[in-house]
Amino acid sequence: MGDTRIVITGISVISPLGETKEDFWQNLINGVSGIKPVTLFDVTHFNSKQAGEITDFDPKIYLGKKGIRHIDRTSLLVSSATCLAIKDANLENNTYNEDELGIVVGSTYGSIDSISSFDFQSLREGPNYVNPMDFPNTVINAPASRASIFCKATGLSTTISNGVTSSIDAIIYASDFLRMGRVKAVIAGGVYGLGHDIFWGAHSSKILAGSNSGTLEISAPFDKRRNGMVLGEASALVILETLEDALKRNANIYAEVRGYGTAFDPKMSTSKEYQTDGSIRAIRSALEDAKLTLHDISCISANAYSGVYGDAMEVRALKEVFGMRAKLIPVTAIKSMTGECLDASGALQTVAAVMSLNTHTIPPTINYKEPDPECDLGLVVERAATVPVKNVLINSSSRLGNSSSLIVSKFK
Repeated sequence: MGDTRIVITGISVISPLGETKEDFWQNLINGVSGIKPVTLFDVTHFNSKQAGEITDFDPKIYLGKKGIRHIDRTSLLVSSATCLAIKDANLENNTYNEDELGIVVGSTYGSIDSISSFDFQSLREGPNYVNPMDFPNTVINAPASRASIFCKATGLSTTISNGVTSSIDAIIYASDFLRMGRVKAVIAGGVYGLGHDIFWGAHSSKILAGSNSGTLEISAPFDKRRNGMVLGEASALVILETLEDALKRNANIYAEVRGYGTAFDPKMSTSKEYQTDGSIRAIRSALEDAKLTLHDISCISANAYSGVYGDAMEVRALKEVFGMRAKLIPVTAIKSMTGECLDASGALQTVAAVMSLNTHTIPPTINYKEPDPECDLGLVVERAATVPVKNVLINSSSRLGNSSSLIVSKFK
């Protein structure tokens, strides 16, 4: 990682569990589920009818009324979260010049509904009759670009499109940019706005909980009853600065980005067997980068999304890395409450990890009723655990082969 220390000086979250970090955290540690019946689009013809939907989201509260009529849900979510993050980091008063502030957003799936509706209108009515104001929503970098405009970040505007690992990879990318001295502060994280097309695709692929007729629609990571993910939506961001710059402006420092690792394993997308090589390499790289031992990890924020194979695969990877300690380290899976928020999931886990470091509280994994012998970890279930938390390992991986791990630590 190098000698330059990267710290987190601001956080924001707009999620099914609340639109402030305080509401998000209180609901998380109280084991409140944000999963509810979908209202954003018609799910009458689907077996699965629930999601981690953000209800009553009003972007005008954060962005004002002007210029937002033609902006899609995903861009509105991340732009709103950006305003909250800047306020939380006390960067509203032009502490840095516009070209010293950057933004890196993980976004892969959020533009698909906009692309679909734009193309459908073009095919139905002809390209001459499509509203040109809708076109900017169809490009994959739209969320990051919109947010950059709202917060006047001209130093860097980047989109990371790696699927589920996108927001962790965005934090990694932003940290590297800071070390190069290219900017003074970077807003980093991810966003996914719930839409019909991704929901339809996941349901048709039978990867949603309850999509197979007669099965439970439940987000139950590591539980024997798990049968697929429940989708969710969110935007979660952190503001990163070098320790030197954060201290110069007397910033509130939440935590330190201690280490990270990323790996790609092509076998994960082509094999039905448990392929753990990529996850193992990512975790070990993060530990090595952070210069920490297995005994230094206080808590593991699991990627577990209630997938039959995915959850078991993560357990095998953790056992391979930690050995017997895998059953002793507290493990939490917050997707049991938020659902699988795709591009935003890793950043949501990061915000939760930062709150754990500052409160010494680990959120529970809810809906855990029937233990699975294949998933015998030291799970925090039923209620939150109060223990000393110094270093949190955050895992993010997908069946497409990407695995990323991030370690955030209590600031010393």
